[in-house]
Amino acid sequence: MGKYKGFSGSGMNANKNMNSVIRQAQKMQEEMERVQEELEDKEVEATSGGGVVTVKANGKKEILSIKIQPEAVDPDDVETLEDLVMVAVNDAIKKADDMMTEGMSEVTGGLNIPGLF
Repeated sequence: MGKYKGFSGSGMNANKNMNSVIRQAQKMQEEMERVQEELEDKEVEATSGGGVVTVKANGKKEILSIKIQPEAVDPDDVETLEDLVMVAVNDAIKKADDMMTEGMSEVTGGLNIPGLF
């Protein structure tokens, strides 16, 4: 017993520290889930062509609407309209990603946790 004399309380401290870390991780996970749910319902908007194409998306990266101004519709130049829609959609998806990343970063204090999103 004398050989273990200095270690009698260290195991308990390690358990307390581990429990504290686990509680903090659980709290962070709950906060991340709450923030993610909030952000999934938020909308982002992107435009292209000086505003002739407008795309709205939510935090789940679902396209909610696409608005095209009549002046953007030229039957002789469909490719330009296709490009404008593609640019606006891709920008809306990027904005949704950025919004989610920023929101989660606030919760995690900037920690980069692989596979989090």
